[in-house]
Amino acid sequence: MKKWSVLIAFLLCLSWVFHASAKTTLRYANFFPPTHIQSQLAESWCKEVEKRTNGDVVIQYFPASTLTKAPQTYDGVVQGITDIGMTALGYSRGRFPVAEAIDLPMGYTSGVQATAVANAMYEKFKPEEFNESHILFFHAHGPGLIHTRDKGINTLEDLKGLKIRSTGTSGLVMDALGASPVGKSMRECYQMLQKGVVDGSCHPIESNKGWKLGEVVHYMIQNFSTAYTTTFGVFMNKNQWDKLTPEQQSAITQISLEWAVKHGEAWDESDKAGMAFFKEKGGVVIPQSEEESEKWRGAARPVLDNYIKKVSEKGVDGKAVVDFIKSNM
Repeated sequence: MKKWSVLIAFLLCLSWVFHASAKTTLRYANFFPPTHIQSQLAESWCKEVEKRTNGDVVIQYFPASTLTKAPQTYDGVVQGITDIGMTALGYSRGRFPVAEAIDLPMGYTSGVQATAVANAMYEKFKPEEFNESHILFFHAHGPGLIHTRDKGINTLEDLKGLKIRSTGTSGLVMDALGASPVGKSMRECYQMLQKGVVDGSCHPIESNKGWKLGEVVHYMIQNFSTAYTTTFGVFMNKNQWDKLTPEQQSAITQISLEWAVKHGEAWDESDKAGMAFFKEKGGVVIPQSEEESEKWRGAARPVLDNYIKKVSEKGVDGKAVVDFIKSNM
């Protein structure tokens, strides 16, 4: 009897050791600081994966660029420096020609809308540009609008010649609308506005609180007809994905579908907080008439046309991508 007890105990111990060794531990890199809602959602995604895989997939979370810097995150995932990563597609400019269309001035009105468009575009076209990684999901912030320091913008003519901090796609939009884009990072924005180095900034409403920009800009122009977004991707190393069981892959895919929606909703909640902060600081919101909005839309049209022309040289049907996004707005 004693021998049987010892044998059973040994087998149980062996089973536990085998199960422990069967666990998969992955690393998730993100540039958002741990206090940011987008970072908190990423961390909750990790916990949900562990929960729904019964603890068999454990994810170590590294926020605030502690594992890979934002511009290197995608390559870090591909090369296996990290197993999962979240970053802005725009940090790898020119690398994702199809997905680049999402950030164009399509006239976004919410993060939920932009997030849905981003994921629908991927499902429709499955761009080869992402073949080096496994795509988990995309999300995107709400409308990027023009904010100014000393002068309210009521017409397109009012914008002429103003120095507006803007980067990437937003810089192209500012140039098309007649402003002078100043390509500096968001980290430099507050001080530039405070010192009057620039006349304004193009940024999502949430940044008025998140980056405290509502303290140094006093007018918000609701140029929704030319509003851009910034798309963020959550990627996984292909080899690590292939090592997971079908059940684990299914669970992670389902969680990612749910969390894409959560991220989009969080951007909109952040926009509400940013608007409240802006108004609390005495900010003035300037709406646009439909007639004025059409003028702005027409002025920004060359940005879309140039995109279509540029990517066509790479063998991408840019018009099909742009038309699909517009039809899903």
